[in-house]
Amino acid sequence: MNALFGPAGNSESFYASGNKESLKMPQWLKTQGLDAYEYQCGNGVRIGHDLAVKLGNEAKSNNIKLSVHSPYYISLSTDDEEKRINSVDYIMQTLRAADAMCADRIVVHSGSKGKLSREEALAFSKKTLLMAQRQADAEGLSHIHICPETMGKINQIGTLDEVIELCLLDDRFLPTVDFGHLNARTFGSLKTKKDFEDILNSIENKLGADRLKVFHSHFSKIEYTKGGEKKHLTFDDTQFGPDFLPLAELIYKKNLSPVFICESAGTQTEDAIAMKKMYLSFFK
Repeated sequence: MNALFGPAGNSESFYASGNKESLKMPQWLKTQGLDAYEYQCGNGVRIGHDLAVKLGNEAKSNNIKLSVHSPYYISLSTDDEEKRINSVDYIMQTLRAADAMCADRIVVHSGSKGKLSREEALAFSKKTLLMAQRQADAEGLSHIHICPETMGKINQIGTLDEVIELCLLDDRFLPTVDFGHLNARTFGSLKTKKDFEDILNSIENKLGADRLKVFHSHFSKIEYTKGGEKKHLTFDDTQFGPDFLPLAELIYKKNLSPVFICESAGTQTEDAIAMKKMYLSFFK
């Protein structure tokens, strides 16, 4: 099994080709040579059950692996219990949608630390995430991986170590390693192959080879300031990184099978294709 590549949501080129609805995305992605698609619920889980089932069937018939991004306003890390209970509900809504479309993983943000210390905010994140997993188990949704994401802003919970700590709570949690976010919050630290290898080694050493093998990933170039992430860019940008080629070589050499979701601004399909070409170049 090889690494899989696809876009987050629908690219500008998808609409420019005359398509109007996400239901057509799996077949279109197949014609583009891609094999993954992350359905976006960032502004709320608005897809109905029947449409989710149809999307899942389309993905299956076109060999497209689905994942779902949960709402952006989830806050695992807050000390406001009502907000954390609501966040568990948003995760459950996302899990139900993922189940209907036969997606096996959802991406979750932890939220900002606010006025809390990082340690306090991380402790609340752990508590909330375990609440969500217990409810998922109770509803028979334990087959879907909850994937905490590394985040790009300094004040957000989501360093690599924090995400690994969250994943240590349950063997079913998979890390979503957003390399653009990690690069942004460390002010451009991801430059060499060793920089990427250190991340992969940390995941393997702390979460094990099995979870490293199939980790989830977002990738894009991201502009940053002293606060971390500012905005997503395209692969045409030459000022900000990271570059995918060193990571592609490592994924090939280590025989890993992650899902890479490209989050470029509007060109996510084209840049996902570029990523896949870089990865496949090492098979020649």
